Amino acid sequence: MSTSTPTELGPGTSPSASRPSTDSTPERVGVGVPRRTRRRHGGARRLTGRALVYLVLGAGAVLWVLPFVWMVLGSAKSQVEIFADPPTWWPAMPTMENFVRWFTELDFGVYFTNSLVVALLTVAGNLLFCSMVGYALAKIEFAGKRILFTAVMITLMVPAVVTFVPLFVIVANMGILNTIAALVLPFLTAPVGVFLMRQFMLEIPDSLLEAARIDGASEIRVFLQVVLPMCGPALATLGILTFLGSWNNFLWPLVASQAQHMYTLPVALSLYSTGQFATDYGTLLAGSVLIITPILLLFVFLQRYFVQGLATTGIK
Repeated sequence: MSTSTPTELGPGTSPSASRPSTDSTPERVGVGVPRRTRRRHGGARRLTGRALVYLVLGAGAVLWVLPFVWMVLGSAKSQVEIFADPPTWWPAMPTMENFVRWFTELDFGVYFTNSLVVALLTVAGNLLFCSMVGYALAKIEFAGKRILFTAVMITLMVPAVVTFVPLFVIVANMGILNTIAALVLPFLTAPVGVFLMRQFMLEIPDSLLEAARIDGASEIRVFLQVVLPMCGPALATLGILTFLGSWNNFLWPLVASQAQHMYTLPVALSLYSTGQFATDYGTLLAGSVLIITPILLLFVFLQRYFVQGLATTGIK
């Protein structure tokens, strides 16, 4: 039996010299450059890229905020100062006459109440009905489920103007024009709300629902006590979007509420800020500030839920 013996090294021969050299070994990048130097250069590049991103975002934020700043400052100016040449940002003689006119001459309380009631009822209807339909499409098996979901997706692509005239004819035939019902009923549910709730409820584990059913809970109880408490972010997102759409809705309230006591804020803003020959821009800017303030407050208080709902909806 033959045994292999290690190759003897001659005097002055290093172990590395006996190893075969391979020319195919790629040269390592950065050899000879101190690790601290490479780390410093990489950190500088990251800081430069981050600074550029912040610069672009800051410029975009400034461009986005400037019209709102002009609106707020302009609401405290007189009509003459608004048209001053050259224009000024800060009002030279601040006045609250534009806001006072809304509360004394234009029945702001009536218009605000109408807008608030319509928006709250619309939000309540969407939270209830959209979540119910979304739950059925996400967690209940029934005949025609795919067809129903396809119909919901198709209605998302139908412009609202297409259904405007048929909707007005239906409301007029029901005899509910110039009522709160005419402003609320057509918008108690929306395809985008159904889609949002359905996508969020797909993430709820089926094991929780099955456990509740095994314990004897009815389907309504499962929906109210198990599913809805887990849909906080989605409900907040849907509530904000619905409130925003209803609060800013102009065309439908303009047609469906032809009596002055049924005007909402956008309708009143449009009708009373425009005179016979000129537009009262001071009143227009003050009314815009009054309209946008509740929306900003709502978003500030529910911002965390809104962002969380958008981030988690539809993620599988």
